[in-house]
Amino acid sequence: MSNVPKEAIEVIAQSIGITNLSPDVALALAPDVEYRVREIMQEAIKCMRHSRRTVLTTDDVDSALNLRNVEPICGFASRDALRFKKAAGHKDLFYIDDKDVEFKEVLESPLPKAPLDTSVTSHWLAIEGIQPAIPENASIEAPSDGKKAEYKEDGLSVDVKLPIKHVLSRELQLYFDKIVDITMNKSVSILFKQALLSLATDSGLHPLVPYFTCFIADEVARNLNNFPLMFALMRVARSLLQNEHLHIEPYLHQLMPSIITCLVAKRLGNKFTENHWELRNFAAKLVASICKRFGHVYHNLQPRVTRTLLHAFLDPTKTFPQHYGAIQGLAALGPSVKTVLSLFSARSEERKNLEIYSPKVFVYLYYQILKRICSFLNLK
Repeated sequence: MSNVPKEAIEVIAQSIGITNLSPDVALALAPDVEYRVREIMQEAIKCMRHSRRTVLTTDDVDSALNLRNVEPICGFASRDALRFKKAAGHKDLFYIDDKDVEFKEVLESPLPKAPLDTSVTSHWLAIEGIQPAIPENASIEAPSDGKKAEYKEDGLSVDVKLPIKHVLSRELQLYFDKIVDITMNKSVSILFKQALLSLATDSGLHPLVPYFTCFIADEVARNLNNFPLMFALMRVARSLLQNEHLHIEPYLHQLMPSIITCLVAKRLGNKFTENHWELRNFAAKLVASICKRFGHVYHNLQPRVTRTLLHAFLDPTKTFPQHYGAIQGLAALGPSVKTVLSLFSARSEERKNLEIYSPKVFVYLYYQILKRICSFLNLK
């Protein structure tokens, strides 16, 4: 027995103008109508599952009708609730109450606004880690309860704006934590080499540059006795400097003291077997590369570094490792050694310090300087 009653077939026939449909024909059509409805609903369920949804919509039914080459049913896409009325002369038969619309009302109604043309625009999400204040970007405002009204001495109010919090994505936070963990605990592993390669080549790390420079500065100040960590931190600094995508100039004032500390520190590590000489050589090359790369931007960078190393060398109270680091730093400057030689005779007290110094160290300094000059000129 069909689930579609013959009365429904008769009402549908009457709605399309067939008034003399016999009961036997309606009874015979009912199973075929049920089969077609089931077929359409199965196709609609397939469309729903392909759309990764659990609720069947009218769009799914329209797609199923389209697959069967049947014209879609219009008027059921509205989200308004449908109103059903009981059909006259039938006990359990209902139909949808459609509102009659006059053509005059349709013609006199105002036209809807024309839709916007499809277009693609571009804007900056961030420039060097700072979000520009443009309408396309969401504004970052400090909470209103944190603002306090302040007043000047003359009674005028002062609007104090709190600093905007530097927002990092979850991915960058995880990346930074992973690099810090590898640097602190796995500096001799292959994973650390891969991390250094990532720091030297990835183009999306600019928001993390201030965090890395602060991390290097803090750890160098706290771990002068940890030689492996100091060397790992210097390698991280070198990778950041090698990355051409990073704008690192504003953070050199945080990075340079840490590198010079590794160059002229009194003691690096707590074991005599640790090769702190290699770390000082590494730091000297790093200082020279920074001066060569950013010397044209900051004209006082190389003179200040040179004077710092010269004072460390001329101070007789410094230890031999400190003198060695100062000599390596001065010698690594290459062709700029002429500036060092002119500084030797700049002040009388520096000349007195030179007289106090032993001839061997003085000769060693000039030997290193001449060696660098010869290598620069391709001489043997």
